[in-house]
Amino acid sequence: MTALSLAIALSAGSAATAQQVPCGGSFADFKAGLRDEAVALGHDPASVDRFLSGAQQDPKVLAADRRQGVFQMPFVDFSRRLISQDRLNRGLANGRDYAAVFDRIEAQYGVSRGVLLAFWAFETDYGSFQGDFNTLNALVTLSHDCRRPELFRPQIFAALELFEHGDFDPARTTGAWAGEIGMVQMLPRDILENGVDGDGDGHVLLKTSAPDALMSGGKMLQSLGWRAGEPWIQEVSVPDDMDWSLTGLQDKRPASEWAAMGVTPRSGQLANLPASLILPQGRRGPAFLAYPNFDVYFEWNQSFVYVMTAAYFATRLEGAPIYDAGNPEPGLDGEQMKQLQAKLAAHGHDVGLIDGILGAGTRAAVRAMQQELGMPADGWPTPALLNRL
Repeated sequence: MTALSLAIALSAGSAATAQQVPCGGSFADFKAGLRDEAVALGHDPASVDRFLSGAQQDPKVLAADRRQGVFQMPFVDFSRRLISQDRLNRGLANGRDYAAVFDRIEAQYGVSRGVLLAFWAFETDYGSFQGDFNTLNALVTLSHDCRRPELFRPQIFAALELFEHGDFDPARTTGAWAGEIGMVQMLPRDILENGVDGDGDGHVLLKTSAPDALMSGGKMLQSLGWRAGEPWIQEVSVPDDMDWSLTGLQDKRPASEWAAMGVTPRSGQLANLPASLILPQGRRGPAFLAYPNFDVYFEWNQSFVYVMTAAYFATRLEGAPIYDAGNPEPGLDGEQMKQLQAKLAAHGHDVGLIDGILGAGTRAAVRAMQQELGMPADGWPTPALLNRL
């Protein structure tokens, strides 16, 4: 799971849940509470003291937690920013260099190599930059902060278990601002539950071992529900007279029904699976059918534009053509999106946070509002819609 996904996953459980998790107050008292809980969980007191002795708050973590601007970019811009010919070439080269590892992953976990290569590329640029935040400091900082302590506090005790196994150094282990570690950026609990010793050295070291990281990522995707041998997305062409209200992740129907409506693949054949028709930038932009495996991406990251780009890049790494960008209508900038979200909420639509990010809730609200106003209900917010409201 990318660190950035945690900034998007702001459901925060619930207020009641957050209140049940100790947070805030004196940091010294907070650390003492962590120690007491760790000992109560059965950890050796001396080991706990060694683990927590140097832990401190990191204000840079909190600053990073509040930044989400990259996810305000539309799909075409975001994907062009993340996908370069060099990144594609290096992905193909890594696929060849680690072919035996990917063969094992496909055999054991059913995850196609392009999927993991895309995550590896986007999370850490194939391991070249894995984040320079002290992981323990990041976790204690976000646990002390009262926004989402129920998410981060358990990760501290998972990191403690890794420390006891010899796979975590509280002083030297670094990673993303939200506590993820290694080449494919996994949280300590995910490493405990899905970590795989891919190179046979007796340790699970996601920072230094590509086989460990890739095998662990494959196992994690399988645990999240990945279906072996099935596609995730497929680019399609869509007729101009399409019923746009049927588009979006909320509407799943057999691919044969989409074919009957005139939806055709740009390459290959449609899979005999239920699918949603996704228009990342409306009816005049690129179009994709999303199959059941696409839903698993949202277990890895909550950002629609990240998920869409990672899923598309995975298909490119496996030979799919460059998507047809079409000619999308101009969208909204961050401040305009916030204005739109506020207006949609005032009309009774649930958009979640007023954050300027076009997430699933906002897309559904846009589609519903477009239908109410008699506009093409493709879920793409435009200045015309904002002006109508």
